[in-house]
Amino acid sequence: MKANRHYIVTWALFLLVCLASLLFGAGTLEIKQAFSVLAGQGTEEARFVVMELRLPRLAIGTVTGLALGIAGALLQTLTRNPLAEPGLLGVSAGSAFAVSLAILFGASTATLTTLVSQAGALAGCALVIAATRIQGVGQDPVRLVLAGATLTALLLSLTSLLMLMDQRAADEIRFWITGSIAGKSWDQLTATLPTMLLAGAIVFGAVKPLASLALGERVAMGLGHHPGLIRLMVIIAVALLVGGATALAGPLVFVGLVVPFVARAVGGADIRKTLWLCLPIGPTIIVAADTLSRLLVAPSEMPLGVITALIGAPVLMVIIRARRIPTL
Repeated sequence: MKANRHYIVTWALFLLVCLASLLFGAGTLEIKQAFSVLAGQGTEEARFVVMELRLPRLAIGTVTGLALGIAGALLQTLTRNPLAEPGLLGVSAGSAFAVSLAILFGASTATLTTLVSQAGALAGCALVIAATRIQGVGQDPVRLVLAGATLTALLLSLTSLLMLMDQRAADEIRFWITGSIAGKSWDQLTATLPTMLLAGAIVFGAVKPLASLALGERVAMGLGHHPGLIRLMVIIAVALLVGGATALAGPLVFVGLVVPFVARAVGGADIRKTLWLCLPIGPTIIVAADTLSRLLVAPSEMPLGVITALIGAPVLMVIIRARRIPTL
């Protein structure tokens, strides 16, 4: 009963945030006019703002939040580290570097950007898992984050180097790398959906074995699961999710940290409950952050990546300042 109440509250909060995303914006459209559009009326201009600008933005924010929240939960469970997060460990930076490299060489189609982004995220995932195998790093959450921060800094430096090589590419990369879902279209969303759905199918098949692996490799093997196969499935799923989200919204940090943190605080440490709660919590955070980005400096907009960093940094400090950082 208590778990059901948590689900109801989180989904209700998500629906409320979705409504706010459609009603509020940086433009001159009044709330009454936006309500009229949602009621099937309104002027042509109002319908264009709500249905062609805000609605795709809401859908992309929802998918991005889903992807980053689930990817963070999977990565934390796989590494048994509550600080493991795609933006902190270099997964998002690997994706960003790959996309920046593609932009430098003239990539423009959404499909190509998505595939390249996912390939970069896969390379970042592989480096994360390799880092967990280094003696003393995988067992120490802080040292793992420091290793990931080093990798992130290196990849961001390489991305900055790419920006110096071509001014046209630099302008596009600079706008994209700050993180934003403004001006994104339905075509960009549909280009990522096939691989996102594939990632969802992989997660569905891996969640039960992953819950066993969280109890230890011997327990998982005793239950008939293969730890190596589980890790491979999770790595592929995380790469597809983070790569797709990065292609849509740019490299957003801390989302994959905050969403599982809140989900575990609400529903406990079981990965299955965590993932179910990530479904509404992830989109709620991204959509709320995007709505704030439109309102805080209206009529201009603040980069979405700035808002997520402002939300996530205090959560990271809370975890680090805990007397003991638990392993999952």
